[in-house]
Amino acid sequence: MATKVSELLFGAFPDLRYEPTDKRVRAGLDGSPVVDTQKALIVWEPKRVTPVYAVPEEDLLARLQPAGHNGDGDGRGTEEFPVQLSLDAPPGLDPRTGFRRHTTPGEELDVVAAASVAPHAAFRPADPDLEGHVILEFGAFDWLEDHEEIIGHPRDPFHRVDIRATLRRVEVMLDGVKLADTVGAQLLYETLLPVRYYIPPADVRLDLMEASPRRTVCPYKGEAKYWSFPESTRGKNIAWAYDYRYVDAQQIHGLVCFFNERADIVVDGEPQEHPVTPWS
Repeated sequence: MATKVSELLFGAFPDLRYEPTDKRVRAGLDGSPVVDTQKALIVWEPKRVTPVYAVPEEDLLARLQPAGHNGDGDGRGTEEFPVQLSLDAPPGLDPRTGFRRHTTPGEELDVVAAASVAPHAAFRPADPDLEGHVILEFGAFDWLEDHEEIIGHPRDPFHRVDIRATLRRVEVMLDGVKLADTVGAQLLYETLLPVRYYIPPADVRLDLMEASPRRTVCPYKGEAKYWSFPESTRGKNIAWAYDYRYVDAQQIHGLVCFFNERADIVVDGEPQEHPVTPWS
């Protein structure tokens, strides 16, 4: 009997998962080195959607100490944000879920660098397959893979982004107002996510929209800025565009995309369904 690959991926959500990487991985804290290794592991704690790095303790350039020496015991970072990736997927943990919400047994640790301390920023899992490694909080440090900065979280080696040009007519409406109309869209196909329609800004009614202060980061596409459509209750942060930092996303640099979870998108006259995702 054939197996649907996405069901295998979703089926592993309850497990502690890891994958070795050959990349040289470095992290720093306020200019002080924390780790330099070529033996890192990409790790997903149970129910986690996005991974973090586990590094060999022998490659640490900073000191570890039991967590709590700095009075940071108020529970910050332990909040849980469940998320439904799709209708047929088990619930996972949204990336907003704090690092300290650990879903596998282990020991919380502080990271003590030359000039700074990162409280609760390391975790030593009690798992024999990860023995000798500590998991580091991504957001607590500045990271390099080889000689390139990475943002958001480590890239998932089983997650892919493909971008393809199309000449199909793509229209975007919200509450009956047409916000975009193009035959020059770029279609972005991303693992386990709905197709996204990236539209040249000349084909978008940006004059009807307001720039938003919201910013998000994606380790595959860069940093996004947002626009809202103030005439609709569904229009807050409805559209975004990525910056130019990643060469492998250059087809969508500066193009505008709308949440098809909320906006009404029509392709060659055919209305598209509203997908169920964390942004629904």
